Amino acid sequence: MKKVVVGMSGGIDSSVAALLLKQQGYEVIGVTLKHLDSNEEGTCCSLDDIYDAKTVCYNLGIPHFVYDVKDEFKKEVIEYFIDGYNRGITPSPCVICDEKIKIQKLYEIAKKLGAEHIATGHYSNVEYVKEYNRYLLKKSKNDKKDQTYMLYRINEDILKIMLFPLSDYTKDRVREIAKKNQIKIYQKPDSQGICFAKDGYIKFLKENLTDVNEGNFVDKEGNVLGKHKGYQFYTIGQRRGLNLKLPHAYFIIDIISEKNEILLGEFKDLLLKEIEIINYKFCVNIDELLGKKLVFKPRFSSDGVKGELYKKGSRVFIKYDEKNAQNSKGQHIVIYDNNYVIGGGEIKFI
Repeated sequence: MKKVVVGMSGGIDSSVAALLLKQQGYEVIGVTLKHLDSNEEGTCCSLDDIYDAKTVCYNLGIPHFVYDVKDEFKKEVIEYFIDGYNRGITPSPCVICDEKIKIQKLYEIAKKLGAEHIATGHYSNVEYVKEYNRYLLKKSKNDKKDQTYMLYRINEDILKIMLFPLSDYTKDRVREIAKKNQIKIYQKPDSQGICFAKDGYIKFLKENLTDVNEGNFVDKEGNVLGKHKGYQFYTIGQRRGLNLKLPHAYFIIDIISEKNEILLGEFKDLLLKEIEIINYKFCVNIDELLGKKLVFKPRFSSDGVKGELYKKGSRVFIKYDEKNAQNSKGQHIVIYDNNYVIGGGEIKFI
């Protein structure tokens, strides 16, 4: 009997993932990673969530362990998040958490426990792809819930031992399975927002930033249009909450942290045809992808934008087929060849 370590968040998805794997004949071990001290409702590792995970495991007849990863989470995720806003970019903490904390820690724990596999409740899949001669993430059949965007930075040595029991299921079907099998949290709502900033990222930043100063809103000609309360509290594409009396709608089109300025413009100024990607991670040789028609997701909620990759030396760029307004500096963009994830990186404006 093969052994699998399942990441248990105390939510419905990971609970049903553990159930399905047990039904398939695996020896299942539940593991919860405690990465916050808070017991406030809304965080994804509160004592209530740990209790829910432990209860589900007890009822399934499988062991459950809790591992403390608070120090690693603070260093790799929270500090990354704060540093991003200090640099005037839009960070993606969940992507980094999945790469450096959740999946990496499950992998390390599985090795210690002698497990052949790790599993999560992500709506994703993994397949060996002959064309690229390697294991790749594949989009879930449940396109609305697909979470491959969040996992694009996972290394192949981990991917090839990962199991995604929910890849073919809808959320409604998952809840039905939970109810039928008497998992008492079958109606538990999905976690929303950033786990360490349950009251919103603005409040979190106000409580954790130490160097915030008023500065100027300026237009493309350098004219001052008003005062902002600190560039860290704004994001590219934002239109509301600027508290300016202007003759027409303005959007934030760039944030220049070194000048403490926020650049305003019209919606058309958000439409980009080309971007650079940095801190990129590819599953295959980039040169094999040049000139190939690919799909790019500049944010988790994106339906995808078609385009191509090109290089200038070691620098990598994306040229979209059509301009779009979905790009923010620092946000992760994930690249797909058909339904397979072949790489991604952070957005940088040219």
